Amino acid sequence: MDKRDYYEVLGIKKGATEAEIKSAYRKKAKELHPDLNKDDPKAEDKFKEVQEAYSVLGDENKKKMYDQFGHAGVSGNGPTAGYPGGGTYTNFDASDFDFGDIFDSIFGGGFSNFTGFGGRGSTTNRPTRGSDILMRLDLSFDEAIYGTEKKFNLDVVEECSECHGNGGFDRETCHTCHGSGTVTHEQRTILGSFMSKTTCPDCKGLGHTYKRKCSECNGKGKVKINKKITINIPEGINTGDRQKISGKGNPGINGGENGDLYIEFVVGRHKYFERDENDIYLEVPLTLTESILGCKKDIPTLYGNVKINIPAGTNSGDKQRIKGKGVDNRFRKIKGDMYLIFKVYTPNRLTREQKELIEKLSRTELDTDEIKKFNKFIKENE
Repeated sequence: MDKRDYYEVLGIKKGATEAEIKSAYRKKAKELHPDLNKDDPKAEDKFKEVQEAYSVLGDENKKKMYDQFGHAGVSGNGPTAGYPGGGTYTNFDASDFDFGDIFDSIFGGGFSNFTGFGGRGSTTNRPTRGSDILMRLDLSFDEAIYGTEKKFNLDVVEECSECHGNGGFDRETCHTCHGSGTVTHEQRTILGSFMSKTTCPDCKGLGHTYKRKCSECNGKGKVKINKKITINIPEGINTGDRQKISGKGNPGINGGENGDLYIEFVVGRHKYFERDENDIYLEVPLTLTESILGCKKDIPTLYGNVKINIPAGTNSGDKQRIKGKGVDNRFRKIKGDMYLIFKVYTPNRLTREQKELIEKLSRTELDTDEIKKFNKFIKENE
């Protein structure tokens, strides 16, 4: 099936700003997150579609290619063929690129891993940084609003302490390539002889080997260990926000540094509060008498109850703003507001006394201008 337009997936128009794209992604990610739509068998596919759209439109270079060439521009089959469009975070060097040498993911479970590339046919032994990894982390509504500390175990790749990352001991020049890192082959054809260079199979392009291989890391120079990671999540985190943990991504090549781990947050819903970016919405039920006469009422906010005046004649759908009672977003240094949406509830069960009072009230002049206009329309329509 053909892919949907990425702008359509996020519900935005072409030409949307970076902020509009990010805002649309957050809303869609929250709306379609599988944990919040367990009854929808296609929830996971819809969520992945949103992530894929944001991985392109949220990247300036990929967005330009997509705007010019469409899906072909970021799929590897069009004008950008050879560009690794599968991951948001990927370090890519065209001279080292080889599709046959893709790193296996060092993480499992709920991680979304972006692939790093290594140079199997490279003629250079320069260090190459490892690719980054993206991990989704679910937060409750309260954890996101007030901040929290999260601890979890993570498999990370670190330099071998035994051989200090060398992979062996007693370094010596490679006897096969004599330190060049490449070997030359002569190929004879009917058109003549051709010389070709390939990476040295013994030293893997490094130009040196070791007399003794390190038994701790099996010659790789790095070991995978399980560590308990602790992160402090600031107040006001929202769905789609990301936090970086340096050096906890995929391992580098030829002594290159590790990539980074990016944690993307998915915030759960609250029973009563509805969040829109940094503003909070709350539906406030009113009785018929509270609506007609007005009242003072205690209102719950993120920071405790406050007493407000509700004016007489308040109708369902009327809105009232409480300034500064929204999300205190320390992550983005913004503080939102709170909006009360009133809903008038009509009782469906009345005592005899209440019915008598209502009947007496109905015999008085209670018609509003809107009701008078509508009654006039009824007569004109006879």
